[in-house]
Amino acid sequence: MVSNKGSQPGSAERRLQDLGIQLPATPTPLGSYVETVQTGNLLFFSGMLPIVNHKPKFVGRLGKELDAEAGREAVYIAALNVLAAAKEHLGSLDRVTHVIRLGVFIATSGDFFDQPRVADAASDLFRDVFGIEKTSVRQVIGIASLPLGVPVELDVIFEVAE
Repeated sequence: MVSNKGSQPGSAERRLQDLGIQLPATPTPLGSYVETVQTGNLLFFSGMLPIVNHKPKFVGRLGKELDAEAGREAVYIAALNVLAAAKEHLGSLDRVTHVIRLGVFIATSGDFFDQPRVADAASDLFRDVFGIEKTSVRQVIGIASLPLGVPVELDVIFEVAE
């Protein structure tokens, strides 16, 4: 996962290289929807899941079948999928001018309370790629279940240069 480096000089594309991050293949819809929609200078993403090769990488709830570290890895994979979808849509992540909103839905058992630390995996990745000055507001919600039994889903909005 990404280190706690904060803002680094250079473009988002350069930061990816410097951090040694290779984006996965762009995720494809698992149903009747599209991954991204741009309206004006806002880029909206469909709920991003921890999907690898069109299959869930993790299944289960945090605090029951999975621990917080597995949750962080699942969030990180979902965030990489966001970046891959953004790059596919925009051509370059350098067009992202701000991460506007990050919503993190986490399927948990009733007694799991470490949702903020799990969500930090996406916040840290976006901060390290785009810089601290482009950091988003965030909402973290624990819920009973998510599609395909995955433990996390991300709801993201980017502001982009036209």
